[in-house]
Amino acid sequence: MKRLKGIAASPGIAIGRSYQVQRTRAEVVYQEIIGPGQVVSQLHRLERAVSATEEELKTIKARVEKELPAQVYLIEAHLMMLKDQLFYGQARRLIEEEMISAEWAVYAASCDIAARFAAIDDLYLRNRIEDVEGVAERVLRRLAGQPAEDIAGIKEKGILVARNLSPADTTQIDTNWVMGLVTAMGTRTSHTAIVAQALEIPAVVGLEHALENIPSGVLIVIDGTSGEVVVDPDEETLFDYQERQARFESYTVEIRRQAHQLARTADGHRVSVLANIEQADEAVSALDLGAEGIGLFRTEFLYLSRQELPTEEQLYLDYRQVVERMSGRPVTIRTLDLGGDKFAHHFDLVPEMNPAMGLRAVRLCLRRPDIFKTQLRAILRASAHGRVRIMFPMISGIGEMLKCRQTLQECLDELRSQGLPYDAEIAVGCMMEVPSAVIIADLLARHVDFFSIGTNDLIQYSLAIDRVNEYVAHMYQPFHPGVLRMISATIEAARKRGIPVAMCGEMAGEPLSVPLLLGLGLEEVSVNPQAVPWVKRVIRSADRRRCRRLAKRVMAFETEAQVSEFINQELGRFFPDLFSAEGQMIY
Repeated sequence: MKRLKGIAASPGIAIGRSYQVQRTRAEVVYQEIIGPGQVVSQLHRLERAVSATEEELKTIKARVEKELPAQVYLIEAHLMMLKDQLFYGQARRLIEEEMISAEWAVYAASCDIAARFAAIDDLYLRNRIEDVEGVAERVLRRLAGQPAEDIAGIKEKGILVARNLSPADTTQIDTNWVMGLVTAMGTRTSHTAIVAQALEIPAVVGLEHALENIPSGVLIVIDGTSGEVVVDPDEETLFDYQERQARFESYTVEIRRQAHQLARTADGHRVSVLANIEQADEAVSALDLGAEGIGLFRTEFLYLSRQELPTEEQLYLDYRQVVERMSGRPVTIRTLDLGGDKFAHHFDLVPEMNPAMGLRAVRLCLRRPDIFKTQLRAILRASAHGRVRIMFPMISGIGEMLKCRQTLQECLDELRSQGLPYDAEIAVGCMMEVPSAVIIADLLARHVDFFSIGTNDLIQYSLAIDRVNEYVAHMYQPFHPGVLRMISATIEAARKRGIPVAMCGEMAGEPLSVPLLLGLGLEEVSVNPQAVPWVKRVIRSADRRRCRRLAKRVMAFETEAQVSEFINQELGRFFPDLFSAEGQMIY
């Protein structure tokens, strides 16, 4: 028996034989130079390969629309990227100007796009590199005359083990045969995780050397809640997991049945549970899972997925779609949160040594008010169709906030003079993710209608930790006393000013964190859509008075280890039906 540890990506337990998927890469003749007389033929080859790939993706889309409608946006993203100037146009230009083969042009164009995504500070958006690689791989296979590998064709019951799976791969999975997923690559926000959650099958990702450690045909157990994979389990371990599996399935049915109930604590305190989304089509899934609105609508995708900047009309239609689907529920739209390095072809900017702390988010928007106002006008126009809130990211001081509000007022005046409808009372808030903003939270609260704590960046900036750096990632600690004091200070400043405060970072979606956050006074959380029912369940089991006592004890501790140990013990005592003595959720 061998126990392996990966990243918990989709909850549940699967027991079955491993089925290895060895994805061979399309062969590319790198840096193949062509002659002037070959340019036209190479362009034709590229066009035929792209058209064939488009038809292939449309076929997959038709299948997904029937079986997994909430995930259609994943395939639509591929279709959009396939014909966009950032990919197709760039490949054509490389063939014409650099005189290289279609294969090398596709590869080079995809590398350029991937580099743009890789430098993004937001881990969720950084994971969209999968889209780029998936599109490029399909086109390269067509150019090489290699058949596409069809995941949907698997007719052998088992647990799929692979190095990585593209979004198109995962949306084709037939759950009649595939019981769970294990991949060597991936994160909690990768498409493999998102689709596994939608399919309601357990998944463990980021398991290094998965193919080497898990041969085909061996009995394995995967726990998508803890991230553990057991290879060739002994009889006692197998029996234990079989019992856990039965409890989990029963528990999941109960939680889903209660998903649309309000999140009210056992002592009657109301907590709002909203969802984080990136694209309009995700709103449907969020509603199905019980979300009470959208607490974070990331707006970067339309900027990253094309060579040219999106127009006001394109942005407006995208935002309006989400607002109308929410039917009066709140939709919090975060303005552009990208660095200037992603728009180098639009600006005359020199490369930055540290883009994460450079010209990004509101800093970039204030430098380019034309781009900023285009987005703000689109958001304001969408506000005429429902309940919209505007949220500015990476605010570090009062000056930035005042400039953002001034630009917003200019947009309001323009729309009024043009006779275009908008919500004149639209709520304006800011992300609390920069330490300096937390320090002056009492001052910022005078200039906004709400706060939203972005724990992902707040933890990273506060602890000087890059959570995707393998050498220091273990130091990324949500329960660090410094981080907890910042969260507490932000909530207290909002309370004194009488404005609401939410949390939209990953910490809000961790059931282990929820009782502590309630004890600190948090009244709204926005989480991954699949986490909504689980977070609601914990809230309904919580007694706010106990949570306050828990928080008071926690705030006196000096180290993250002390906090974690105490919370694990107390959750098992306060919530014996939800957490074990070790702080693990039980089913």
